Amino acid sequence: MTPVTGPGLQRSSGLTQFILAPNPGPMSLDGTNSYVLRAPGHPSVVVVDPGPLDEAHLAALARSGVVELVLVTHRHADHTAGSARLHELTGAPVRAADPGHCHGGGAPLADGEVIHAAGVDITVLATPGHTSDSVCFHLAADGQHGSVLTGDTVLGRGTTVLDYPDGTLGDYLATLDRLEALGTTAVLPAHGPVLPSLQDTVRDYRRHREERLAQIRAALRSLGRDASVREVTDAVYADVDPSVRRAAELSVAAQLSYLRGHESGGRPAPAKR
Repeated sequence: MTPVTGPGLQRSSGLTQFILAPNPGPMSLDGTNSYVLRAPGHPSVVVVDPGPLDEAHLAALARSGVVELVLVTHRHADHTAGSARLHELTGAPVRAADPGHCHGGGAPLADGEVIHAAGVDITVLATPGHTSDSVCFHLAADGQHGSVLTGDTVLGRGTTVLDYPDGTLGDYLATLDRLEALGTTAVLPAHGPVLPSLQDTVRDYRRHREERLAQIRAALRSLGRDASVREVTDAVYADVDPSVRRAAELSVAAQLSYLRGHESGGRPAPAKR
């Protein structure tokens, strides 16, 4: 189901709906999908990723039901900027893995924790890689195979940027292994359309990472092992749009650190700019 721009709730799964935030862009795609979770007929809701500090968007989320709890998948502003304001509007506590993004007495999220709210059981999964504080939310009872709210760890379209050095490729590959083990559960991403199979999507992501690593190895053979991030980005992402050049450099830096650490047998080394 492809998100549709507008203030209204859109159905994304049996237990979830979303409101698309008005913040489209090169990194946010159509905008941030702010999810509303509730069991059928339940009066209260859980909001996941309130999105930007946009009054109309936050007011729509506040009207979606009695907001019992607000959860965020990671620290980036297109997910968290509206969190404190949504707490003001609803009184609901805000919980995140990073204590700095908790509000209203909300406790930091813990890996493996099961949250019972709005008639829904929500399992917290630590999934670092995009950022160190990234988490996903597993709804095992959502349909035949369940669903996972993946934040920016898995997108509905394209691939995820690693916010190096906070996000690392080693962590991200381990996260992909963890998510793949959940099988054919539906993917509810923070950007882009819902996808039918987490397992299949993760396998595609892993193939993409392996292809990029092969390209970077080839670039290093040509440029030398001490090539800078900028030089490798010029070689591997020669045609990248300027609007996403910074994202390409972050991904290259993460992959260079991974390669230099793992293939030298030592600790990952910082990538030279």
